[in-house]
Amino acid sequence: MSGRPVEISDRGGWWLALGRPHPALRPFLHSYHGYWEPEIVPTRMRTLPTRTTVVIINLGPPLLLRVPDPGARDREYGSFVAGMHDGHGMYLSPGGQRGIQLDVTPLGAFTLLGVPMGRLANAAVELPDLMGREARTLVERLADAPGWGARFDILDGFLLRRLDSGPVPDPEVTRAWRLLNGDLTVSVADIAADVGWSRKHLTNRFRDQAGLPPKVMARVLRFQRAVDLLTGGAGFAEAAFSCGYCDQAHLNREFRALSGCTPTELIGGQLDQQRVTTLAEIPA
Repeated sequence: MSGRPVEISDRGGWWLALGRPHPALRPFLHSYHGYWEPEIVPTRMRTLPTRTTVVIINLGPPLLLRVPDPGARDREYGSFVAGMHDGHGMYLSPGGQRGIQLDVTPLGAFTLLGVPMGRLANAAVELPDLMGREARTLVERLADAPGWGARFDILDGFLLRRLDSGPVPDPEVTRAWRLLNGDLTVSVADIAADVGWSRKHLTNRFRDQAGLPPKVMARVLRFQRAVDLLTGGAGFAEAAFSCGYCDQAHLNREFRALSGCTPTELIGGQLDQQRVTTLAEIPA
């Protein structure tokens, strides 16, 4: 059994096991989130643009996932990677979920997954389709592990090997990512000048390694920062000013475009998660 500290908490119908990755992984991955749902209750949950790539290692029943790409069909997924996206989606669960979620920085995902991140934008890919047999073996080992500490130890070993062998982002792309995170109003032209690349070259390389073009990534980061502020109790005008929106009307338009609902609906939790009696009640 692992001696790793694991924090267990009840999240109202869901149980969460929280653990810290190996220190070498923490610049890219803050924590491991194990979860399980004791009751078999169908659930619908809206997905939003985030500042991370999400990896779901599914140890329970498959999920029906709707991705932001309007050309993609809803489909069932087991373990999967959801790339960076600039729109909202939905997942539909039959209940009884159990697994591990990893929220990885875009450049960390580029290294750990070892694929161009642009191909995952606004999409989801089954983990074995992306990483082959070693992903299937990983899921099997995690399912058979005696507890959450042991599962997190297995993840440490797997991800540390990927970290050693994976591609390294360009220093210019790393610098651009830091600039975008540090100043929500910085322009792509200013970033290109800072790193010494043309705007076109920066856009292509950044999309390849981070998943979205820098201008689109900045839009997602502003949205996420506004969500954080509003959730923390800030007013709409304060959030709009702090995140570089022209005014509150601009903030409202961006929320509708990126989340499919108003700030009031989103922050009030009215559309975050809904328990339903049957999946047939969920609209197409």
